[in-house]
Amino acid sequence: MKEFEIAFDIKHQVSETELKQSAARALGCSVAQVASAVIVRRSLDARNGVLYRYRIAASSISEGAVKPYQLPEYKNVENAEPVIVVGSGPAGMFASLRLLMLGLKPVILERGKDVHGRKFDIAAMAQKSIVNIDSNYCFGEGGAGTFSDGKLFTRSNKRGDIREVLHQLVAFGAPESILIDAHPHIGSDRLPRIVEAIRNCIIEHGGEYHFNSKVVDLVQINKGKEKSWNVVCADGTVYSANNVILAVGHSSREIYRLFAEKGWALETKGFALGVRVEHPQSLINNIQYHGKYQPYMPPAEYSLVEQVDGRGVFSFCMCPGGVLVTSSTEPEQVVLNGMSNSARNSKWANAGIVCAVNPGDVPDYDKYGVFSLLEFQSDVERKMFTFTGSMKAPAQRMIDFCKGRESVTLPQSSYAPGVVPAQLSELLPDFVASRLRGAFPLFNRKMNGFYTNDALLLATESRTSSPVRIPRNPDTLEHLSLPGLYPCGEGAGYSGGIVSSAIDGILAAMSIGGFSE
Repeated sequence: MKEFEIAFDIKHQVSETELKQSAARALGCSVAQVASAVIVRRSLDARNGVLYRYRIAASSISEGAVKPYQLPEYKNVENAEPVIVVGSGPAGMFASLRLLMLGLKPVILERGKDVHGRKFDIAAMAQKSIVNIDSNYCFGEGGAGTFSDGKLFTRSNKRGDIREVLHQLVAFGAPESILIDAHPHIGSDRLPRIVEAIRNCIIEHGGEYHFNSKVVDLVQINKGKEKSWNVVCADGTVYSANNVILAVGHSSREIYRLFAEKGWALETKGFALGVRVEHPQSLINNIQYHGKYQPYMPPAEYSLVEQVDGRGVFSFCMCPGGVLVTSSTEPEQVVLNGMSNSARNSKWANAGIVCAVNPGDVPDYDKYGVFSLLEFQSDVERKMFTFTGSMKAPAQRMIDFCKGRESVTLPQSSYAPGVVPAQLSELLPDFVASRLRGAFPLFNRKMNGFYTNDALLLATESRTSSPVRIPRNPDTLEHLSLPGLYPCGEGAGYSGGIVSSAIDGILAAMSIGGFSE
């Protein structure tokens, strides 16, 4: 088998004949001797013209055809050994699907509502600033990823088989393009149906879902050499199993508090904090396509990183053709995130522009011990709410922020609760604000036109990852001192994004099933 690259104009639809002809040239054989020619990757290249570059895997008849990927079958687990899965985000869902493959019964406990019930609570946040602490953009069926675009790009390709995640998503309704696109995404309009299809599959094969089941206690039961777990929910219901997968998401602060109360090991972990930046999508299109953008082209993306005063400042969760949403999980805090539907057809582009925050950066919070960065994160979020008096976001034009000028007027924003003019340098931590001021002009060297007063900065983007890690054995993936408890995903501090979280959940399930990485 041989892999090679071909390129075509973005409007061109590659035919089977063209694939086989290009494969014959690469293999040095006739078209008749080509057994298979399969697109394995497609990436956009706008450097010289606007092209799609295709990575092709080809084989000759003597080698045999490239075998298509096959998912393992799901087993009926109605009467099988249960495994409790706390959380139904990507880590929890894909752990549960892998448990089905292994013949184990997932019992999923989700503190929030099902994916359709969540929509009403999310609407109440945007329209009335009412926060349901158990059902919001972070909590509920599907987790935080369900209503934040469904970006599937990951660099975690060495930890597990990404194909297992992508092929299952396609089987449950995602477009087949995610199997080959360099930066695949699904869209917040499509994800709820996919999440529901995953739930139906798990239930049909004997698994269980329990919504509105917030876990408030984890109790280890000793049976001689055997140990098991009782998982206690807020309504008093107790679920028991030998193994528990803890996939609670990066905002489950109550779980961290529970661990601390019990004296179970936790670690402080760095995260990143900054602002959400909103440009007109037309401006980003013009920059990235060098003035050649046409309506049939996908809305342009960007990825930026600079070192400022010895610390990374970088773009995070870029949403072309997207909107800004509130990701608060408690009253009296302002937290922003971005999302976009499958068409990515809004008139705005947004991304988090954030600065790394490391343990030791905020010595005033050392008194909180392992929760130093969590308390720092919380205080920044509350500070934004205190300034606006609501879930409106403090905001400032980009150049005004960098020059220390007041923004007399603000451009229109997609953020539904609204914006309030602010001097963001007075609200953001000094070491974050100063690095952001240094980074924006530097970004302009890579994207001429990015540094503009047509760009709006909104504070704050703070839930980039968890500021706490739950330590685990690198071989078994169990908590260091708690056999049978498997912390995984973003909430445990071991992933970032849908695919890496899904892979981490799969690995936890495999460990329970007796398989190593």
